[in-house]
Amino acid sequence: MLLFALIPFLAAAAQASGAPSPIVVTAYPWAPFISPMGEPFRSRASTDDPFARWFREADRNQDGVLTSDEMRADAERFFARLDANQDGRIDSEERMAYEAEIAPEVESNSKWKQTRQEIAAERWSDDDSERSDRRRRWAKDVDGYQPDGLQGAARYGLLNLPEPVAGADADFDRFVSLDEFRRAASYRFQLLDSDHTGRLTFDSLKDLLPSRPKEGQRVKRPKKTHDTRIGLPLPEGN
Repeated sequence: MLLFALIPFLAAAAQASGAPSPIVVTAYPWAPFISPMGEPFRSRASTDDPFARWFREADRNQDGVLTSDEMRADAERFFARLDANQDGRIDSEERMAYEAEIAPEVESNSKWKQTRQEIAAERWSDDDSERSDRRRRWAKDVDGYQPDGLQGAARYGLLNLPEPVAGADADFDRFVSLDEFRRAASYRFQLLDSDHTGRLTFDSLKDLLPSRPKEGQRVKRPKKTHDTRIGLPLPEGN
């Protein structure tokens, strides 16, 4: 009882001393945040903001901005998690484990696929209008997302990268090396740093987050975002 009696007193004392008020952020449990390198961050509580948590963890010196070096360091940390056998590269099995267990949200069309029963029922149906209506209903039934709209991780991240881990495979050998992952981080930092200041702020990045689509509409991104489908430029040379 004594503890509860002290709470109002302590709160009043904190305000009188000029202590900053705590920041309360509303989280959205319907969607995670997927970082530029593909790491998912999900709400842990109603006041938890996954995007803010990623930014805070990536901002190593806690100065309120992200640099290219911090982006690469964040990429290296996540690479170590993906590289389960610690051989210095992400192979096909590790990539599948990422897409199945760590970030299943990157599977672009998994919820739009028909079951065998649905396919059989559609084949035997003579009513073409019924099939058409069923397709239109599917297009509106996946939390507002459209089959021909943003795909995979692009629905929950800062860049239009449906598969951010696989997209770091610059030479298309189906392996992602640590060097490729680092270079992908640097390139994606440049895409986000549209003003070429070498510094990314929380507010500037938050403006790039896609909004949740209303049912029957496509998800919208700010006009200033880059529409890129690759994670790294093609390698130089032949």
